[in-house]
Amino acid sequence: MGEAVIIYGKSGSGKSRSLKNFGEDEILFINTVSKRLPFQKKFKYEYKTADVMKVRAALKKMTSLNIKTAVIDDFGYQQTAKFMAGHNQRSGGSSFDLYNAIADDAYNLIIFIKNELPDDVIVYLVMHEETNDYGDTKLKTIGKLLDQKVCVEGMVTICLRAMKEGTDKYFFRTQSDGQDISKSPEDMFPLEIDNDLKAVTDRIREFWGL
Repeated sequence: MGEAVIIYGKSGSGKSRSLKNFGEDEILFINTVSKRLPFQKKFKYEYKTADVMKVRAALKKMTSLNIKTAVIDDFGYQQTAKFMAGHNQRSGGSSFDLYNAIADDAYNLIIFIKNELPDDVIVYLVMHEETNDYGDTKLKTIGKLLDQKVCVEGMVTICLRAMKEGTDKYFFRTQSDGQDISKSPEDMFPLEIDNDLKAVTDRIREFWGL
């Protein structure tokens, strides 16, 4: 089975920045909103799409390309794209149908990664966070179905929070502080690690023997 890993955080917290140490031909990069990277590098295998079927097709190409790591940046905007394309339609179904379709796409893509990709493949799902009035932080998703019934973070073993202190300290939090959803296996990482997804990938492979 493939390994889905969630990277979440605020805008500007270093989520995309964490990719800069990957080689240009080392990852399959799915750019859902066609945004420029925050560093001077272009990935050779980049797909600009938010369409879930095209994302699946791109992920299926990893074996032939001999690539073991993929990044979907931003998995949340994949949901947003479907919502924005369908929320103003007045015929052919209700808003509940749209929310159900969005939830189906997100859930089924994670299942696809886990069940249909090779065992040594890691796919990073990059997402934004949101914090409620009580200070609890969760993934920013579209619709209550994903939050209440699916619980996206519950489908993965590793969920790292991208954070920033001051003007130039970027890092990942690997375990929950009691008010967020960060998690990782015991002894895989210290509580805070460098904002370097290449190093994270190497450690995951070492820990699980991928």
